[in-house]
Amino acid sequence: QVQIVESGGGWVQPGSSLRLSCTASGFFSEYYTIGWFRQAPGKEREGVSCITSSDGSPWYGDSVKGRFTMSRGNAKNTVYLQMNSLKPEDTAVYYCAVVHLVGWVPPGYLCRQDFGSWGQGTQVTVSS
Repeated sequence: QVQIVESGGGWVQPGSSLRLSCTASGFFSEYYTIGWFRQAPGKEREGVSCITSSDGSPWYGDSVKGRFTMSRGNAKNTVYLQMNSLKPEDTAVYYCAVVHLVGWVPPGYLCRQDFGSWGQGTQVTVSS
């Protein structure tokens, strides 16, 4: 059974930084996409950043491009989301998700796949 655990959320002031961590276990596929998503109250869930197991270039949503960086950890199936220059509009529950990769997916569609395994989410609040 796949288990995904996110951590690192919290409350910060605008302009600050946070680093989120995600570890997926019980996922034995060699080829997969792992991604960060967020959902603010009253808004639809949006893709923040996604990366495949075979491609080292993450895709980023327009709203976070240049401020957020997704990276891999030394441990397998661990990824991080470094969030800099945080804005109040970044306030949301951030989720990590994984999906088995069955073929090549255009970068812009990495976060649009049907992710079947999700973590419980971690709250990020940006406020003065």
